[in-house]
Amino acid sequence: MAMRKLRIYNGPEFDRSAASLLGRTEADNVSISLGEILPLLADAVASNRTWLTDFEDDPVTISTDLYDVLQAYRHFRRPGA
Repeated sequence: MAMRKLRIYNGPEFDRSAASLLGRTEADNVSISLGEILPLLADAVASNRTWLTDFEDDPVTISTDLYDVLQAYRHFRRPGA
């Protein structure tokens, strides 16, 4: 009987040649909508997941509009404001 090999699926293959032209690897970056990530992050924060601290210094790119809204929200949610 032939032995079966177990393989782990890691998602679609990525064209490394295109990434090398950009000077970086796409494996380091993923685009995801805010609607997809917010419920997951909110649950992780509410559940006090320790893995969040592993990423707290990672840079996140957001649109200028969202940044402006977040800054306004930060200003108006201050105690005594």
